[in-house]
Amino acid sequence: MEKKKKKSELCLRGERMSTNNEQMSMDLNNKDEKVIVLGMEFKNDDERREYFRKELRKKLPELKKIEGYPLGEDENIIDLSDPPFYTVCPNPWIGNFIEEWEKGKKHDVVYKREPFATDVSEGKSDKIYNVHSYHTKVPHKAVMRYILHYTNPGDIVLDGFSGTGMTGVATKFSNSREEITKLGYFVDEEGNIFDEDKKNISKLGKRHAIMNDLSPAATLISHSYNNNLNEKDFKNEVDCILSELESKTEWMFQTVNISGKKVPINYSVWSEVFVCHNCSNEIVFWDISVDEDQKKMRKEMFCPKCNVEVTKKNMKQVFTMEYDMVLERPIRIPKKIQVLINYTDNKKRYNKRPEKFDDDLQMKINEFKIKGFVPRDLVVKGDETDRLKKSGIEYVHQIYTKRNLIVMSEYYELIKGNIFFRELINIMRSSNSYSTKMVKVNVPRLLNKGGLFSFGFVSGTFYVPSLNGERPMLDAILSKARSMIKTIDNINNSSVISNQSTTNLMNIKNECIDYIFVDPPFGANLMYSELNSFSESWMQVFTKDTDEAIMNKHQCKGLLDYQKLMEQCFKELFRVLKSNRWITIEFSNSQASVWNSIREALERAGFVIANVSSLDKKQGSFKALTTTVAVKQDLVISAYKPQKQLRERFVNNRNDNNLLMWGFIDQHLEKLVLPKVENGEINISMERTPRILFDRLIAYFVQNGLSLPLSSADFQKELSMKYQLRDGMVFLEEQVIKFDKKRLLAKQFAQLDLFVSDENSAIEWLRQVLLKKPQSRQDLQPQFMKEIQHISKYEELPELDDLLAQNFLYYDGVETVPAQINSYLTKNYHDMRGLDNENYTLKERAKNRWYVPNPNQQADLEKLREKSLLREFNRYVEEINNSKKKLKVFRTEAIRVGFKKAWTDKNYQKIVSIGDRLPEKIIQEDDKLLMYYDNALMRVEM
Repeated sequence: MEKKKKKSELCLRGERMSTNNEQMSMDLNNKDEKVIVLGMEFKNDDERREYFRKELRKKLPELKKIEGYPLGEDENIIDLSDPPFYTVCPNPWIGNFIEEWEKGKKHDVVYKREPFATDVSEGKSDKIYNVHSYHTKVPHKAVMRYILHYTNPGDIVLDGFSGTGMTGVATKFSNSREEITKLGYFVDEEGNIFDEDKKNISKLGKRHAIMNDLSPAATLISHSYNNNLNEKDFKNEVDCILSELESKTEWMFQTVNISGKKVPINYSVWSEVFVCHNCSNEIVFWDISVDEDQKKMRKEMFCPKCNVEVTKKNMKQVFTMEYDMVLERPIRIPKKIQVLINYTDNKKRYNKRPEKFDDDLQMKINEFKIKGFVPRDLVVKGDETDRLKKSGIEYVHQIYTKRNLIVMSEYYELIKGNIFFRELINIMRSSNSYSTKMVKVNVPRLLNKGGLFSFGFVSGTFYVPSLNGERPMLDAILSKARSMIKTIDNINNSSVISNQSTTNLMNIKNECIDYIFVDPPFGANLMYSELNSFSESWMQVFTKDTDEAIMNKHQCKGLLDYQKLMEQCFKELFRVLKSNRWITIEFSNSQASVWNSIREALERAGFVIANVSSLDKKQGSFKALTTTVAVKQDLVISAYKPQKQLRERFVNNRNDNNLLMWGFIDQHLEKLVLPKVENGEINISMERTPRILFDRLIAYFVQNGLSLPLSSADFQKELSMKYQLRDGMVFLEEQVIKFDKKRLLAKQFAQLDLFVSDENSAIEWLRQVLLKKPQSRQDLQPQFMKEIQHISKYEELPELDDLLAQNFLYYDGVETVPAQINSYLTKNYHDMRGLDNENYTLKERAKNRWYVPNPNQQADLEKLREKSLLREFNRYVEEINNSKKKLKVFRTEAIRVGFKKAWTDKNYQKIVSIGDRLPEKIIQEDDKLLMYYDNALMRVEM
């Protein structure tokens, strides 16, 4: 113990010196080593930090005008910052870094990329991923795949919603041969990177990252992941601090064994107390809910006094008045009893019930007056935090048990002024999630095996269980510090971190970013500012939630507010991205309305979507695992910024629709990935089908305020004349040669997983089925009935016969056998091969089958179908004109066609009038209707 004290005293002297003149920090960071930053030379890193902190202080008045500037005192913001690399406010040096990085790039490299169309699966077991906890995180290994695909060495990557900074980690490791090989890739001696199929996909080399987030807590984590720590110096400092912390606080985490000897506590369990609804007897919840003999939770609970059956719903929770040493006044809090203590004695673990020693210790802890810093903030008002107030928690410090609060305060005092303050406070931030009253207990595991794996933290929400575990905060900090030290490497980091809103990136100039990867907030999935508020109370710098892109009742933000904020963000991202470059958006929300808001915001900003794949992060959050509508896999949207020449055409040649239309299709087809052949099957590229191409074309025209005079039928007809078609997909000349070679390797089409919810998806399902196998109506009927069981209740879906007649062709056995049916029969039936198209046997086998028409015939069918749908739409218009009621049942396809016609006719009021009479949910969940309605409403209001 004497050695420990001497070491602690030395450490503390160093810290106090670092507060006064930072002599200690110079020693720890090689005081004689020169540092060059942004062309300026400094004696050491401390001189660099102090120079830029003084500069930052001068710039704060102007920076405060930028959206998303956090809430906090200037000194707290400066103390947390490590300028110019990391500022807990808008970073004023981003432009300087970009200018420096651009000078070192090769500018003669021709850039051409297809969208990254491969589904990615990366787990969360990586030590780097797990060292710092957060509500959501994309594994850096997943992000690496996108960065390697879309960028060249020297490129600048931007993440506008950087969260924990995984994009920065991925960028750093793009220059690590070892880390790249962990992805399953191969790197040759020249640094060329090859994927599993031996295809050259990228080049080894340094990339640069600019990371931005609205949350100070998030940027703090980003900094911890993306700085260049000296492992030895950091470890020595951590050892000193934890040694001193242990000597100050270990007395609180002790109990006595059977012989009365003091032993350390591993963890405790606390229970809420309720009142029986029948006899008013106080009941400790643990006593009635846990069967200690059977080591499980009881399904039925009974009052120990009157023996009546009780439930949490029919009992009332007991509250008590207790003097709060932080607030220095009595407060009303839920009554909690310590019911179990786990301790170690001679390397063995034991459970015990609390006794007099433990009760006396708790009394001493409760009476302890904390002298150091403790947040005295009220819990912020919000959708998530309201749940805490129901549990009696109104102030930030109440979320912690008293002894863990003491540990945190003591730790904070020890790290103040330390050169590693940012890293050290982040260790505490990352540790406290497992040391609060929100720690839940897995009772069967606790009583069977015990250990810390018996406890868990409910991420993404605030929830105080009736039985909660208390882990010593000292152990949590020690464990987290060790984990962090293990992740320190000697790979040079090249990143800049800024704390601001992505709605205003005025400190980044136009068209200077090479690639963007973002994982933005999605609707009402997570209330980030609320969830971060406890951590930020210790940082004393808070998120300014005005520009937080979420749906939140307390912030009075609905779906439209969320969409507008996301549109502002995407417009800024569009502005700073170079032409012909890519943005990747990781999407995690199962609601169609939120998906359409993101898509609409993306397209209104100017981006064009080229592909949607999946990202499996292997482990769901609390909501993803328990909510029936939650998605198990995230979607990844690949979109691009059109070439400058094309964008200028839409400004300067607005009357030349032909030039604009085919110019767009040329560029879009060039951007689309070629269909893959896997296991002998062709994977159909939906983005290359005429229907989807037409949708993308219309969307781009509408977002640019133009109408497309061409019908779907005429478009498909001209498309077949200008481009190469294969298997229902469209190709450029140079692309079709490559596809034909792949096609020779395929035996059949891969089955597409389509969710049939309306007429359009039903038609697409039929198209895929008939493309694979022309068949009779009798064969289709049972399959069709199975697929349409999830049709929306408002959708008036035509009968199968009508869908077939309007969209496909029927062979009656009279004329020559169509090539589509002939191809299927000769490929799948040996006795059909070599037969002439007029052969009777072949005709009989082909008879009564429906099949997908060729483009010219498809165009004729489309014309007839559009006329029929327009008649249906006009019937709705008449119905609405004669009634004030909303439409309850309708064909969505008819509404889409009608909106398109009204847009072409510039009858924006008709779109708005009809849209207002549709259920709001329908507009929000249908991407085409939302596109027309939003743009028409904007023009009506102008």
